Amino acid sequence: MEPHSQTNDTPQSRTILEGQLRECYGRVVYSHKTHEKCADILLTRLSRIKLWQLILSALTTGGFVAAAFGGDKIAALAGMLISTILLVLNAYTKNYDLGELSQKHRQAGADLWIIREKYLSLITDLRMGEKPIGTLQGVRDDLLEQLHAVYSGAPSTTYKAYRKAQEALKKLEDMTFSDEEIDAFLPKELKRG
Repeated sequence: MEPHSQTNDTPQSRTILEGQLRECYGRVVYSHKTHEKCADILLTRLSRIKLWQLILSALTTGGFVAAAFGGDKIAALAGMLISTILLVLNAYTKNYDLGELSQKHRQAGADLWIIREKYLSLITDLRMGEKPIGTLQGVRDDLLEQLHAVYSGAPSTTYKAYRKAQEALKKLEDMTFSDEEIDAFLPKELKRG
């Protein structure tokens, strides 16, 4: 027996379920995009740190070479100061693996992508009206469990990443396509235009 088979399958209950599914879908869309943006931010930060490590290493070497070949005390002090900054930067990257954290955000985004698509399919199934509401509620409950598992293992996102996701979704319309854009990907038998 299905867990929700006792539920009345009325237009009102379908409307209520659709409202909940739409809300869940919207949250997953934002979470997916926010994890993608977190990964992008971290990779950019990692790239900048690596560049600064290279620059500081070159400057440190230059300062010490200058000091070794008769440079004054200022060159030696500059080399020591730059070397200390490089040491701090290296310690930061040792204790805080931006590459690994970025990969965890990428994985969370990938895991959320499939759940996002399942919610979209569930909303489609609901609107088609061919499946009983109890079956749809069972799928919804399974999706909530899957979502909980992803969120439990995902790293925390940042406000900056959320703002970038919001901009991508609202202003840049990352998740929307015109009929013409979709038609360009489909064979002629499936085109609308």
